[in-house]
Amino acid sequence: MQQGTLMRKVKSKSWKKQRYFKLQDDCMTIWYQSKRTGKIESAFSISDVETVREGHQSEVLQSLAEEFPAERCFTIVFYGRRGNLDLIAGSAEEARCWVQGLRQLIEPRSFPLTSVLVSRTWIRDWFQKADKNKDGRMNFKEAQRLLKMMNVDMNEDHALRLFQAADKSESGTLEGEEFVLFYKALTEREEVLSLFQDFSEDGKKLTLLEMVDFLRQEQLEDEGTEELAMELIDKHEPSETARARHALSADGFLMYLCSPEGSIFNPRHQVLWQDMTQPLCHYFISSSHNTYLIEDQIRGQSSIEGYIRALKRGCRCLEVDCWDGPNGEPMVYHGHTFTSKIPFREVVSTLGKYAFQVGRWESRVALGGAGVCGCDEGQRWGSGGAAVLGSCRGEDGGRGRSLGTAVPTSPSLTLQELKHKILLKGKKIGRLEAVLDGLGDEAPDLSDDDNGAEAEEEKRRMKVSGLDWGPAGSAEPLDTSTGHGDTKDKESLAQALSDCVVYCKSVSFRGFQEARSHSRPSEISSLAEAKARKLIRDAGNEFVRHNAWQLTRIYPSGMRTDSSNYSPQEMWNAGCQIVALNFQTAGTEMDLCDGLFSQNGRCGYVLKPPFMRDEGTLFNPSDPSTREGPGPITLTIRVISGQQLPKVANSKDGAIIDPLVRVEIHGVPADQAHQETKYIENNGFNPRWDETLQFQLHVPELALVRFVVEDYDKTSRNDFVGQFTLAFANIKPGYRHIHLLSKDGTSIPPSSLFVHIRITE
Repeated sequence: MQQGTLMRKVKSKSWKKQRYFKLQDDCMTIWYQSKRTGKIESAFSISDVETVREGHQSEVLQSLAEEFPAERCFTIVFYGRRGNLDLIAGSAEEARCWVQGLRQLIEPRSFPLTSVLVSRTWIRDWFQKADKNKDGRMNFKEAQRLLKMMNVDMNEDHALRLFQAADKSESGTLEGEEFVLFYKALTEREEVLSLFQDFSEDGKKLTLLEMVDFLRQEQLEDEGTEELAMELIDKHEPSETARARHALSADGFLMYLCSPEGSIFNPRHQVLWQDMTQPLCHYFISSSHNTYLIEDQIRGQSSIEGYIRALKRGCRCLEVDCWDGPNGEPMVYHGHTFTSKIPFREVVSTLGKYAFQVGRWESRVALGGAGVCGCDEGQRWGSGGAAVLGSCRGEDGGRGRSLGTAVPTSPSLTLQELKHKILLKGKKIGRLEAVLDGLGDEAPDLSDDDNGAEAEEEKRRMKVSGLDWGPAGSAEPLDTSTGHGDTKDKESLAQALSDCVVYCKSVSFRGFQEARSHSRPSEISSLAEAKARKLIRDAGNEFVRHNAWQLTRIYPSGMRTDSSNYSPQEMWNAGCQIVALNFQTAGTEMDLCDGLFSQNGRCGYVLKPPFMRDEGTLFNPSDPSTREGPGPITLTIRVISGQQLPKVANSKDGAIIDPLVRVEIHGVPADQAHQETKYIENNGFNPRWDETLQFQLHVPELALVRFVVEDYDKTSRNDFVGQFTLAFANIKPGYRHIHLLSKDGTSIPPSSLFVHIRITE
């Protein structure tokens, strides 16, 4: 891989350009240049690469399957919302070399950032960036340039003193270990060293008992503290001598604080930790809207990449809108718009491969969508889709998962009972209970209600599918001149589609009393965001009670053609389980979604608090006094410092940020709040705030805490730098690091905040 390799870069079936690709000597950067002009077109860092897929695993490469064999094709997948890079190598051997090499390069990132290996990788990376003339040495001018690159505005005299102290050879340049000394001097953490010395009697090490004292007094660890201290020393102390003496050096102490054990996110909650045997309606479920779209709602691109990205983020409820296509093949796209189309078979194949790859809980996946197809297409939906999805296997190739078409033994199914299942949400001919009792079919209820637009859309869908529900509620075949086949075929089609819907039958919502009298736990209603807000405002407690026994899906307003999102928090406050968002659009709303579902093994399910699972609950999100349990709690956050904050995208060369930290509370209306620190001028490398922010939470069980770093601008809107969001229930008190995420929700190591957390009643 050290030599430039000629490969085809592919964007479409007709756009295939030859480019030379080369891995730079730093083993961190890949650039590619035009074969014709020799001009370097672009470059990307290995740290930007999430994974590498072999073969025809993109729409573009699938379209070229007859022209280029799978063993020559591969796809480089980037973190966030950056487009993938589809490549065709000159031979299978070249493709295999690149795939294996890239995978080996991205593998070391699985080590903790504090390990010696990764620390030295970062140091080497900075050195090579600053060594402008590539002579393997750094003079003071290059060191000053490095400081600018690292977001540091340091006094020149102070910088020179650090430089000269590291120049042990007195050559006027830094080489090898000399640069390591210079880097360590730059990154010295005074606030951490001060904390270390508060608990160290000799100021040089923490004994086992001193470490136990720190864990109990500051980190509030109260179980197995001595065993925990031993474990942390063995894991994070770099000195073998210190480890043998059960002591922790200052370096080891810093490594612990920067590790997952020192994170604000409780490590016990990162794995599956909640009860997974409750009824499905007792969980918040990670859900996407129009999953196939990766851009806007009118002219945007439809892509299987939308499904892959959503599933890899832990999404458990996806949308598949199926329409008539050419040659009798169903197509997936946003109906009555100009969005592009993808074959239904590709969507099903993708779901079969990726549905159970994320998280250790092999949980169910719900597919919602419109079966707006004619006879042949609908038959493929009902039979072909079931065949593929019903035999899909997880990444480990384990036991096959089944499409949820078996008749349930209870209308109130638990998540455990639905393990390994893929469920289809949609309209059904007859109630689930009618199927159970053998009572035959009845027409779906499509009468008008407050959500009239949805009812009309469902009527239109049924007409296109080949059946029209007349005034008497009986099935009446459409005129064959407007259909896709004879009446018998249309009825068979409707039944084939209906048979795929077992657990999540869609029903219109006509009020809470009507639902209680005539609906069942196995049914689900979909509400537009405006309708949901009105119900929350006018009947908050009734809405919470309704969601304690039946599923509710919320979807974005049709006016959000730009794929923007509404706040999911207000819907979760009312217990709505399936709050569908446009996953392709970054912002606060998706930060909240990722923050809520980052717990519980990222399985896509979060158990609702007890007072939201009780059908007789008095809880109303607009009145926190109706919550059963202890009184309000106080969350106190001391924002101490920041480390190596990234520069703002597209900032001017040499520009240095003026960072501030804002802490936001998202929860019930009484808890909504935000506070921020002052800004630190010209220091994105190691800003120090030492400011205390305090919040009172009335319903902490529903609260999400969002930490945002911005670049202060007195003349215009502040620029986003990084953020991290988590549920209050997952916060670990004490001295903690917060590892920041980009706008796309990807990590930006080694950028972090250092805080102290206290929770009191």
